[in-house]
Formats: sequence, C-alpha cells, structure tokens
Amino acid sequence: MNQSGLPTPPPSTPTPNPAQSSSSAPSQSSSDVSLASIVATITSAASSPSHLNQYLRNCASKDVREVLLASILPGSQDPLTLLTARDHTLGMLYILSARLHSVASDKPLWHHIESFCRDFIPEHARVAPDRVTLLATGIRQLADVEGNPKLAIAPLSDLLVKYPPTLSHLTTIHPIFVTACVATRHFKSAIPVLTHPITTIDLSLSDLTYQDNLIYHYAGGIAFAALKDWPAAEELFEICASSPGSVASAIQMEALKKLALVQLIYRGKTSPPSKYMHPVLLRLFKATPYSSFMNAYPLQRDYLRTIVENEQQLFTNERTLGLITQALNRAPRWAIKKLTTTYLTLHLSDIGRQVGISDETEVKSLILSMIECSEISAELFADGTVSFSDPPVKFEKSDVDRVLAQAQQQDALLVRLEKEMERNKEYLTKAVKSKDDASWPAMDEDGAFGERPPGTWAEDMTFA
Repeated sequence: MNQSGLPTPPPSTPTPNPAQSSSSAPSQSSSDVSLASIVATITSAASSPSHLNQYLRNCASKDVREVLLASILPGSQDPLTLLTARDHTLGMLYILSARLHSVASDKPLWHHIESFCRDFIPEHARVAPDRVTLLATGIRQLADVEGNPKLAIAPLSDLLVKYPPTLSHLTTIHPIFVTACVATRHFKSAIPVLTHPITTIDLSLSDLTYQDNLIYHYAGGIAFAALKDWPAAEELFEICASSPGSVASAIQMEALKKLALVQLIYRGKTSPPSKYMHPVLLRLFKATPYSSFMNAYPLQRDYLRTIVENEQQLFTNERTLGLITQALNRAPRWAIKKLTTTYLTLHLSDIGRQVGISDETEVKSLILSMIECSEISAELFADGTVSFSDPPVKFEKSDVDRVLAQAQQQDALLVRLEKEMERNKEYLTKAVKSKDDASWPAMDEDGAFGERPPGTWAEDMTFA
C-alpha cells in the first residue's frame, strides 16, 4: 500500500502513460493491465480528462476492460471508496457504469451512485457520453431489479440537471428520467425538466437516436396529461407525432391518438395536423375508433357512448380509456358552447335535446356550473330560459406584460437558432440543393410517399 491508501501496482504491471495510451494501448495485452494500475492512473494528477478517457477506453479489449472495471481490488477493497466524484469524475463514471451492467460483479451501493450524480464535474463527463448513457440506463435497471423503481428518480434528476450545458439540450438521460417518473407515477418530479423546451441536439454531447426524441416527448405528454395540464400535453404529443422521419413509428401513432383525445378535452375539437406529420400516420389513424370518436364529438353523445362500449377493451389495452372517459364527460359542455355560437336564447328542454340529456335538472346544473366556471356567459331565468351573450374581455396589465415578455423570449430564441442554422454546413448544403430542386414538378403527398407496407414500421416501442 502507498501513502494514499492505494495498492501499489506490481513491477510486472507498469502503469501506462496516458499521454501515450492512444499509440501503446492497442498493442497492450490483457495481462499487462489490472484494476490496481487502472485506479492508479485514475488518481494520477497528470492525467487530463481526454488522455484518461483514451487510456480507459483502450487499456484492454472491451470485454476484458469491462470485467476489470467491474471487479474489486485485492483484499476485497472497493475502488469506489478510494475515489471522489469531484476529483475523479471520469474514473468513477467508467467504474460505476461497468459495475451496473456486469452480471457477475457486486452492484455499487446507492450512496456511491447518489454522491456521483450530485458532485461530478460535467465537463469531464462529457468526454465520455456513451458511459453517461450506460450509467443512466444502469441506474434505472438497478432500481427495477431491487423492486423499487422510484429509487432511480433522484440520482437521474441530479445527473440530468448537471450534465448538459442547459436542460434545452436533449440527451439520452432525458427519456430515461421521464419514463422512470411516468412508470412510478411521480409525474411532478418530471415537470422541472419538461418545462424547458428542447432547442438543441448535439450528438457530441450524447449518443442520441431518433427514438430518444420520440420517447422523451411522448412520455412527457403522458406526465402532463396525468396532471391535467392539457396545453403542455398537447404540445409534447404533437412534437412526438410530427417529428420528421423517413419511416412512421409506432410511438408516433400512440402519440397521435392521445393528441386527438387531449385536444377534444381541452378544445372540444381537434386541430389540423402538422404539415410535418407522416402521411402514413394520418391514413392509419382514419381507420381507428379514435377517428370515429373524434368525428362524432361532441354532439352525437349516444354514438360516442356506443363507440366506448364496443371498443372498451381496445381503449383499455392501449391505456387511453381514462382520456376517452374524460372526453366523453366533457362532451355536453362543448356541445353547449357550440350552441352559444348559434342561438341567443334557448329553453333548458331544447338544450337537453341538443346535447343528449333528458333530465332538465341535470341540464340546469350543468349550465350553472359552466356559468360559475366562466366557460359561457349566460343568464338563467326562472321559466327555464337561458340567454347567451358574448363573454366580456378581461385582462390586466400583468397579463399583457407576461405575454410581451414571452414573445420577446421566443423572438430572441428564434434569432439565436437562425444564426446557428446559418453557420451549419449541412443545413446550408441542403438549402442550396432544395433551391436547385425547386423547379421540379409538384407531387401530392400520397404520390410522394405512397402506401407503405406494415413491415417498414418501427414497431419497437420502448415505452408503453
């Protein structure tokens, strides 16, 4: 043992020089490296993050390296007890991620995981983004194996808040964290992250895939819908469903179904689909019961009930029965709001006949509730007559100031993104190509994409 408490590597296993690791590592045999020499290199003050990352990545073949990093020092000493997150971020990151994914080794204690996610140096961790992804997935898996998935939420939250330059930079941690919150029904834990719109995707920061973007926004939409924050849920479901891609994804279809239901609950009708939405999604959606439900909403209440009764098993399996029920319950309110755009005066019996409610007492209670909630502007007379009027326009200076501030923030954000795009070589190349191709004859959507067979779908739904 040396003065620092670390085991002294034996003479036959000299510590590689990190500065020379990129050239010497490939020729190094597995017997030339040990966990003791790896720990000694990690604690060496001369090792810069980039050199240390090269050494840890190339010190042995992948399988041998992971076994070594997941092992224990001689004397059953845990190497994590000799390292700190502030001083040895990269070394701890490699060891933790290896231990979490090794079947044979002992898993790290939760206090090591929590202290690392709380105290690590993000600039050092960004040198090895693939190991950050391994760490995040390993934390989630360990919590699941221990039968307490909510244990993963706090460390994943700390890791996510610290790792990217801003929470608007999408990383692989985003979908892992939000799906953990949704799976454990800790929806509010995800809100501080979800309130930051994604504006930057940097592949050097995180080894992202197209599915990461879809899963993050889909799970985020579910979290907001569970909290009845309908505008936010609508936005995230729409981002997921309309994210451009060469092939339509099954996750996007699920997002489109929930998007339609959220819009019915929040607006009483659906909005026109985004022009970026894959045409295959729209064609397949039209063949589902959701499309029939949407088209009959909100006036044909008996038909809506029939759809729910006939397709209840489908809605249950697809986990949309809760949204369907809420939309069905709000149908009379939206039907009455539609009547206010056509009629100035109606009797309670006429309103009940229009919205499918035979009991005048129930209609009266519903009208009074809507007046109280400022959903409609109306006056109910003793003879059962309801007089509708335009709602008064009410706003305060604070409301105007808030809207102006939001507009200024969005303007500044758009200016920054536009400048970044103008500096992007790939974007400029595509822009020039699009300009050259502008003289090509126009083609309708169906002709451009054509019918795609089911086999081209991305069926691997990571989040249900």
